[in-house]
Amino acid sequence: MRDVPGRRVPVNGIEIYIEESGAGDTWVVFESGGGAGRTLWDRVVPLLGDIAHTVAYDRAGRGRSGSAGAPQTVDDMAATLVALVRTLAPERVILVGHSMGGLIVRRAAEILAPAGLVLVDPTPEAAPNYDNWAPIAAKTDRILAVQQALSHVPPLMRMLTRSYGRKFPADSYATMLAEDFTPAGLAATRREIAAVAAAITEFRRRPPQPPKSGVVVISATHAARYQARNLDVMREYQRRYAEQTGAHYEDAVSEHIIPAEQPEQVAAAIRRLVTARHPRSSSGETERSR
Repeated sequence: MRDVPGRRVPVNGIEIYIEESGAGDTWVVFESGGGAGRTLWDRVVPLLGDIAHTVAYDRAGRGRSGSAGAPQTVDDMAATLVALVRTLAPERVILVGHSMGGLIVRRAAEILAPAGLVLVDPTPEAAPNYDNWAPIAAKTDRILAVQQALSHVPPLMRMLTRSYGRKFPADSYATMLAEDFTPAGLAATRREIAAVAAAITEFRRRPPQPPKSGVVVISATHAARYQARNLDVMREYQRRYAEQTGAHYEDAVSEHIIPAEQPEQVAAAIRRLVTARHPRSSSGETERSR
């Protein structure tokens, strides 16, 4: 299993487990998508050590972090991220969020005013496929409940998660099997899916303020079979968000787990923001690259 130094940081009464590497006055804090912990970024982090101080962490109730007690909303998770960054007190911070993590960092950015945001295939709450998402969330929860029951048999979980085994280094995947694809890990995932379902209405009612810094939106061009039906509309609303916020939009030739399939692209986007010492253009124009 991977041997990466880490430490626990008290945040709002919860022990949050973080792993740090690299150096520099800019800190890059990673927020994983639903169902994932710090290991999601294992292929990205080594590409940044020469330019930034990186922080990958497990949300409350996941991996090696302590429990929050009651289930957390997305806004609660954002508050934990804000408190964590303030505890670490970096001189300059860039937030990176994948999928559901995009919701979290966008909300946290309202308070933290980071030097930049990188949104990696983020959840676009305005997309019409979320108009009646409750039944889909309920179906997803039933599937996860079955997986949670099966997770007591490790060989079965290896079979069910073999796509992760192909995408990640062997030691990262071993850690995922030990932490994320377990009864406790899948229980945390079920809570996170429920939190996203509840957040859609709240984010539509009160969307986060547009960031006042550089923003990069990276959109996956491919999807697994069960996600393919909504791929085009998800990409369209990611693009619309980029246009509305003056963000740089780019395609990633990848399925949803871009940090594993295109880590160099994610790292390159982060590096551009680390080296950018000027405010974002106020023109509102969206850059798009392929």
